[in-house]
Amino acid sequence: MSAEATNPATPGPVTGPTARWRARIDLRRLGRAALLGPAARDRLPDAISHVVDAHRAHHPDADLETLRRAYLLAESSHRGQMRKSGEPYITHPLAVTLILAELGAETTTLTASLLHDTVEDTDVTLDQVGEQFGEEVRFLVDGVTKLEKVDYGAAAEPETFRKMLVATGNDVRVMSIKLADRLHNMRTLGVMRPEKQARIAKVTRDVLIPLAERLGVQALKTELEDLVFAILHPEEYEHTRELIVENASRADDPLAEFADEMRTVLREADIPAEVVIRPRHFVSVHRVARKRGQLRGADFGRLLVLVNEDADCYAVLGELHTCMTPVVSEFKDFIAVPKFNLYQSLHTALAREDGQIAEVLIRTHQMHKVAEAGVVALGNPYAPAPDDPADGERADPTRPGWLSRLLEWQQAAPDPDTFWSTLREDLAQDREITVFRPDGGALGLPEGATCVDAAYAQYGEDAHACLGARVNGRLATLSTVLRDGDTVELLMGQDPAAEPSREWLDHAHTPAARIAIQRWLAAHPVHPVHPASAGAQEPAQDAPAAEDTTQPAAQTPAATAPQPFAEAQPPATRPGANAVVDRPGATVRLAGCCTPVPPDEVTGFAVRGGVVTVHRVECAGAARMKDAGRAEVGVRWGDATECRVTLVAESFGRPHLLADLTEAIALEGAEIVSATVEPPSQQRVRHTYTLQLSDAAHLPALMRAMRNVPGVYDVSRAQHHVPMP
Repeated sequence: MSAEATNPATPGPVTGPTARWRARIDLRRLGRAALLGPAARDRLPDAISHVVDAHRAHHPDADLETLRRAYLLAESSHRGQMRKSGEPYITHPLAVTLILAELGAETTTLTASLLHDTVEDTDVTLDQVGEQFGEEVRFLVDGVTKLEKVDYGAAAEPETFRKMLVATGNDVRVMSIKLADRLHNMRTLGVMRPEKQARIAKVTRDVLIPLAERLGVQALKTELEDLVFAILHPEEYEHTRELIVENASRADDPLAEFADEMRTVLREADIPAEVVIRPRHFVSVHRVARKRGQLRGADFGRLLVLVNEDADCYAVLGELHTCMTPVVSEFKDFIAVPKFNLYQSLHTALAREDGQIAEVLIRTHQMHKVAEAGVVALGNPYAPAPDDPADGERADPTRPGWLSRLLEWQQAAPDPDTFWSTLREDLAQDREITVFRPDGGALGLPEGATCVDAAYAQYGEDAHACLGARVNGRLATLSTVLRDGDTVELLMGQDPAAEPSREWLDHAHTPAARIAIQRWLAAHPVHPVHPASAGAQEPAQDAPAAEDTTQPAAQTPAATAPQPFAEAQPPATRPGANAVVDRPGATVRLAGCCTPVPPDEVTGFAVRGGVVTVHRVECAGAARMKDAGRAEVGVRWGDATECRVTLVAESFGRPHLLADLTEAIALEGAEIVSATVEPPSQQRVRHTYTLQLSDAAHLPALMRAMRNVPGVYDVSRAQHHVPMP
């Protein structure tokens, strides 16, 4: 691969605030300086002068003695080693350290960066690093040290990344060093065989670039994207390069005209601000070209407005929207609601009459530093504040939700292949949402997550006992996809033997949920399923037969076998039907569609065979009979208090639910005449019970007792559709 292909910035110089992020060092000059040997003890070696200058630009008071000693150890350890590109090996740790110094990394990170390959490639040991530079540097160097293929074979690469991610969970600076290390290796990848270039580029694309995005290190992420683009898609890369070169040769520059007009507006408004043109990197231009087709001049870059205070950002936005034409649909406020990777900015777009549209980013100088360098810009996140001395515990303020989730699920994926494939899938999820618990706590989840994912994020493997959820106060299935800002209340059962459903795998979006469910299913390959459990498909072997409608209702045994709920048929005359109708000699039937009981307000209708059916007055079946012209028959309740009623219980599937429900019914003194349990649908189970009560006044207490059974979220009187006689 040509040198140009490894340096996508070659079409033209990068200007403005981003220039310092694209610096290059002269490897030959550094190589010569390194070969001259150690400098005098009272001065810094010439080879690290670039690093020192960049470091002092961010940390003027930094103690450079540690850097001098780290360089001397690295240079002496790597002496005689050469890179495949022909330079002395010491040029690699120097280049990696310079990248981090330009991003604003503090001295400890730079020290570890200079030493990051010593333990892996030389005779220096971790103990020696710890003795000379302290435990923090030792930890960072250990975190980026690869595992030996001799010991791990094909699993060496995934297990190395696992080790690195675990270390990152304790100190994010580990991943900062790895990203800078990969960037320099990608810059000099042209000396490798094409197949090895492609393999390294794919891992960079699938793992390192998403990690750079999540840590907010945009300066590294964008360059890595361009380098990968050049290797994996050389034709599209070359076409994009030609588009950029062609646009650079244009006589007019719409972005420059937009910038001049914006400077005038802000100057007249007396708002101190810097307006800078930010050229898009290659991959960004390629994406815009695919989205819009024909590119216009303003599509090759964006305008960046830098101010001093947060309030100035909104002042700038107001002036630009007042004096220029905004594209309202393009406005986004990432200051009030920062992205999960620390990014903050106001995004908007301005239009001209000729159709040119310029995207505008508005942020403070500090926001810009964090937007470019992410966690690196935070310095040492573990140093105690001057007024808050360390108490011995390391609290990582930079450990975001996605990293915590990753560290949790990786523990449950001991198989390297499972870890490696799941890691790539997890990192492919670009956007994160935040949902809230009723107690005010928050859960960070990837976009597209469901209630299943929320359950496992909050409760871990205890989520096996989840019965359902309320989203924004309303009952929802566990398959419900959550949106940013939703409030989620998870309904948990108390059964320690609770089990997840296989259906949950179809709704699990996060690795933590999928792995937990798969582990349980793998550990329980053969499991008898209770009819009322989530996966019930077959009746229990000892379940009584379902209601035999050929028998008199009073003699029908209770049934627990799950079966599809059939449309209720008008029941035969039933014991305890104490309705009295104004038609002597008529047979009375209580309608199965609304199951009236005292003291319901009722009405009656004459049907074939001299039968009068009694309905609740609000029954839909009664309304249909009135509409059909059926004459009403007067009905009143007699003195008898015994009654029969049909109740429908809606529940979330769980083991032993049917037993708990029938026990609650029995304790209230009701007799189960018949029961059906429908096959579960989306973890919901519908139970229909026909019950004989000795006194209709007990009905409200019975319904309350059934609702109090864990997993039951509603109990109602049956409202079935019954064909008109």
